[in-house]
Amino acid sequence: MLINKAKQIKLVIFDVDGVLTDGMLNYGAEGELFKQFNVKDGVGIKLLQQCAIDVAVITAKDSKPLQQRMNDLSVRYFYPGCNNKNKAFTELLTMLSLNAEQVAYVGDDVIDLPVMDQVGLAIAVQDAHSFVKKKADYITLAPGGQGVAREVADLILDAQFDLEKLYNKMAQGHSDGAEVQP
Repeated sequence: MLINKAKQIKLVIFDVDGVLTDGMLNYGAEGELFKQFNVKDGVGIKLLQQCAIDVAVITAKDSKPLQQRMNDLSVRYFYPGCNNKNKAFTELLTMLSLNAEQVAYVGDDVIDLPVMDQVGLAIAVQDAHSFVKKKADYITLAPGGQGVAREVADLILDAQFDLEKLYNKMAQGHSDGAEVQP
């Protein structure tokens, strides 16, 4: 069942705080000073993009460090400061001509549930709120900020490709940014 759902995915949407980060907020006199991201998550996002799977980030917060990270990862569909994640989700479906079954959503708290309830593959991080875990099709082994995006990328790519061949091809330098074919 999980593999069948993962085979359909054309878009992965990530929350940030508690998913791509450990959920800790670091404030100073000038506002948020820094945000810590896991390099493995960046690799996972890039792998999805190289395999023609779109990536979006919808988050209630916004900061310069977050904007910089999304820019570094070439995340085209970035919704910072978004308090209505369902509206952004609907916009993405229309813009990308997708149906909800072709979307995976990775979240950690109740603000994520309106979208998680609609997607084809709802994913909760290991340390998500218990109610969110109950609604998830898959719960990551990794807690937020500790490689969640890479774990999700491996799950989806393994369902859609021969993962060993894909990674061997990439390791040999044949991935030049062009889309990888199954």
